[in-house]
Amino acid sequence: MSPRPSRRHDHDAGGDPEVLAAKSALRDEVWTALSQAGVARFPGARNRISNFTGAEAAARRLADTDTWRAAATVKANPDSAQLPVRQRALEDGKTVYMAVPRLAEPEPFFLLDPAHLADPPRRAASIAGATRSARRVAVAELEPVDVVVSGCVAVGEDGARLGKGGGFADLEFALAAAAGLVGPDTLVVTTVHELQVRPAGAVPTAAHDAPVDLVVTPERVIDCRSRRGPRPADGIRWSELTPEKIDAIPLLRTLAKEAVP
Repeated sequence: MSPRPSRRHDHDAGGDPEVLAAKSALRDEVWTALSQAGVARFPGARNRISNFTGAEAAARRLADTDTWRAAATVKANPDSAQLPVRQRALEDGKTVYMAVPRLAEPEPFFLLDPAHLADPPRRAASIAGATRSARRVAVAELEPVDVVVSGCVAVGEDGARLGKGGGFADLEFALAAAAGLVGPDTLVVTTVHELQVRPAGAVPTAAHDAPVDLVVTPERVIDCRSRRGPRPADGIRWSELTPEKIDAIPLLRTLAKEAVP
């Protein structure tokens, strides 16, 4: 008997079916390219924000930018591909807010204070290490951030970002924007392998997708600010969230109840 096919990560996503299908096709293209080139690290490229060979070099290149040096507070995704970035942030004395995977807790962020870590920065910046070194915080407890670090499956040279389909990065951004934690001058960055970069216009997007300002690979920094589209400005787009998605995230369940008159 053949194995059951796994569900697409966007199985509970709302929105235009054609856009969703185009995004799914591009994810498969990138995951295949990373796998065939042998640059995806354990446990493989597919169905995740893929960890890649050269992630440490990309983190070092990001750390060499003036905007990184000037930042005091960083909000980062929890994926392995950006572990070197979170580690570098702690080593550089920056406060790090790391999302709880899948926003699956009522307090959906870890707060990592570089002055109070139970483990060295590399371990503290991991999901397992954060449970020892960080405390859980709600959105209302967050301070404004200078840099947002977002993981990507693919990213365009115009800043268009494609995640793995769960929609969590865009929800994080919408929640942070609604709470006044990110603004027009907040820098949004990603670190990726060169095989994940696509020409301007090649990454399909929807209105809720938050673009990035800097794309950093082990080889170069791509400044997208003059070419990227506008950031979503209207907070959570409830019409694009399915009941399944809302029910899966405690914070969204709470906000949905509060929104009912």
